[in-house]
Amino acid sequence: MKVTLNKIDSVNATLTVEIVKDDYVQKVKQGLKELGRKIDIPGFRKGMAPSSLLEKKYGKTVLVEEVEKLLTEQLNTYIEENKLNILGEPLPHSEEQENRDFDNQENYEFTFDLGFAPEINVQLTKDDVLPYYTITISDEMIENQIKRFKASYGTYEQVDQVEGNDMVKGLLAELDEEGRPLEDGISNEYAVLIPSYIKEEEEKNKFLIAKPHDTVIFNPFKAYEGNEIELASFLKIKKGEVNNHTGNFSFFINEITRYKEAEINQELFDKIYEPGTVTSENQFRDKIKELFAKQLTSESDYKFLIDTQKLLEEKIKDVQFPDEFLKRWLLVSDAKQSPESIEENYPKIISNLKYQLIKNKIINDNNINITNEDIRSQAKATARIQFAQYGMTNAPEHLVDNYVDEILKKKEMRQSLFDKAADSKLIDLLKEIVTLDPKEISLEEFQNNIDK
Repeated sequence: MKVTLNKIDSVNATLTVEIVKDDYVQKVKQGLKELGRKIDIPGFRKGMAPSSLLEKKYGKTVLVEEVEKLLTEQLNTYIEENKLNILGEPLPHSEEQENRDFDNQENYEFTFDLGFAPEINVQLTKDDVLPYYTITISDEMIENQIKRFKASYGTYEQVDQVEGNDMVKGLLAELDEEGRPLEDGISNEYAVLIPSYIKEEEEKNKFLIAKPHDTVIFNPFKAYEGNEIELASFLKIKKGEVNNHTGNFSFFINEITRYKEAEINQELFDKIYEPGTVTSENQFRDKIKELFAKQLTSESDYKFLIDTQKLLEEKIKDVQFPDEFLKRWLLVSDAKQSPESIEENYPKIISNLKYQLIKNKIINDNNINITNEDIRSQAKATARIQFAQYGMTNAPEHLVDNYVDEILKKKEMRQSLFDKAADSKLIDLLKEIVTLDPKEISLEEFQNNIDK
């Protein structure tokens, strides 16, 4: 067996694998023997069919399988042992080599095209100046978060008069033209209605200032302006039946429930944070500011990484890639792609590939290692941010751990967390290497700037 590498240029090559009869003949015999033990052949006991019969019936099939196995093994072994930094996967050099004459040939030659990753020689120094944006935490942001907390930790209470956002529960009954309950009409003793959702003002006003045990006569079809989805949901019917119920209904009010926002007091503090850790409104606001600072630091780091990527790509803008090979490989590896779509997306693909190669080089040159503990720490940080977004700033440790255990079972999530952990270490390193130009910026300005 012989493997020959032919370098065409710095990023393109062909790899030829020559397989002769001596390389596969014993493997084919062994393959036929194993096959004979497994299959039933009429007229022979299992495993007792003569080798000549097996050769005649299955020889070519086994030959093809064994040659393909050898080919794959040799390709992978050569690439690995010679540490070839290839992009994508080897591609057949031409379509002709797909049509081998396994009936008459004994020796086979296979040639593959390879695309190499270019040599990346890029350095950052203190001469490289990059902006680092610190997002200002405004009073408005803190006030809005307080409003969200007050809404999240509010309570429901029974009231004696309807207001627009109240929830009204009672008996809904369809009426005939004389205002009596319609025989076989719609009736629901557990109907729920929120007046603020009613679109037509006159129908909405019929509920406002109503009290428990009042009966309101109204027209749902007018109230919801004939909206099939809303009416079907309210009347508990199919959308296609809505136009059969355009008359009046009665609504006997059993209960009026109002949502009351939480007050800013010790009870609220203890619900959000570890009991006793926040004891005043000023401390409450400081805690919210800390929460924003953690969340916004990750945004600042992300922007810093984008700016660093642009700078690094500019430094290697003249680096050559095996473009034709890559386009061909992208087309082969994804059936959904077309030559046109690949051509359109290719600049972005190359940009991402450049950055990935640069990133890998910096990580390798600086011996940055990502451990399982790094991945788990990243998962816990991500989990706590997500819990905080839902108002759970003090999620119990066991809840966070259980959530982390679940997301780490997913291969895609684990890879994503690995990448985030790598980015985090990379950002810390880059901050030490380059010169930072600190800039304070509002959240709105930052969001507008990050897209540029």
